[in-house]
Amino acid sequence: RVSNLFAYGKTGTGKTIVTRFVLDRLQRKARDHGRAVDTSYVNCRLAGTNYRVIADLCRALGEDVPFTGLAVGELFDRLRNALQSRESAFLVVLDEIDALVKRSDDDSLLYELTRINERLDGGWIGVIGISNDLHFKDFLDPRVLSSLGEEELVFKPYSSEELYDILKDRAEQAFQEGVLDDGALRLCSALAAGEHGDARRALDLLRVAGEIGERAKEERILESHVRMAQQKVEHDRVTEVLSSLPLHSRILLISVLHLESARKESSVTGDVYEVYRGLCSAAAVEPLTQRRISGLLNELDIMGIINARVVSFGRYGRTKKIRLGVEPQAVKSAFGNDELVRGLLEYAPRGLPGHQGR
Repeated sequence: RVSNLFAYGKTGTGKTIVTRFVLDRLQRKARDHGRAVDTSYVNCRLAGTNYRVIADLCRALGEDVPFTGLAVGELFDRLRNALQSRESAFLVVLDEIDALVKRSDDDSLLYELTRINERLDGGWIGVIGISNDLHFKDFLDPRVLSSLGEEELVFKPYSSEELYDILKDRAEQAFQEGVLDDGALRLCSALAAGEHGDARRALDLLRVAGEIGERAKEERILESHVRMAQQKVEHDRVTEVLSSLPLHSRILLISVLHLESARKESSVTGDVYEVYRGLCSAAAVEPLTQRRISGLLNELDIMGIINARVVSFGRYGRTKKIRLGVEPQAVKSAFGNDELVRGLLEYAPRGLPGHQGR
């Protein structure tokens, strides 16, 4: 049996691609030696629920399970039976596992998966959890930590030189010789290195800089094109994310905006919820429960729209300090065409300086 593994690292540091590469090589090596190794990759943020994650694992082992309708306990029984009958190693990759646990405030999936081996006579399961959040362990039960966190691997951000090497390799395939200025390539690397060493960010900058230069019918891609690409990539990312938010996430974000504008400092979860309730009342919208709002705050944090930092008060419990992760004007611009929430941008919630008493 192998130890379970937890891989941490910021977005774009290679966690997923390295894990997939290693599993592919492992399967090839196992086949060469006549051994059976099954693998399954599940993106937990996209799966969304414990049921869908377990169902995907069952299907990877050839089990035919419905998309809905079974109890979660029944799914685990089917997973155990499939492992027992195959008598093979089953390596499970749970990518963005923090999104699932934070959304539901439930780590029972991890607990059950790490305990399956205790009830197996043949076959075994190994769990590889991948998370963008280095503090994800704070959300886990100690029992889960003791079994899941047997091995940890931290993917450090790429340095500027490492990103330069990655970009240079890609550029040789994407651009004609002599088209790309070396200074532009190094600027892409430096900008991405300054943002958590994100290789995806570096590649996006290079791609958009190329598109800008091509549209302008330039003969070479220069640093000036990279600067323009930087502005466009950031604007497009924030606009796309904000525009896709559902109603209650929009109201919640406006609540954070009001608190930050009034207090010029981070706000705790309880204060955000009170302002959110006031805005829902003003918009004649039924508010969600505080538990559900906590899940939405987690989602906004994962997307980088807010920054939520867990603060412990000892025996008095924990809360979160919340701040905007984007420019206030970006929120106002993105929501300006939403008739339902547009008025909430100008509304002064009860209890804040400047309350209008509407």
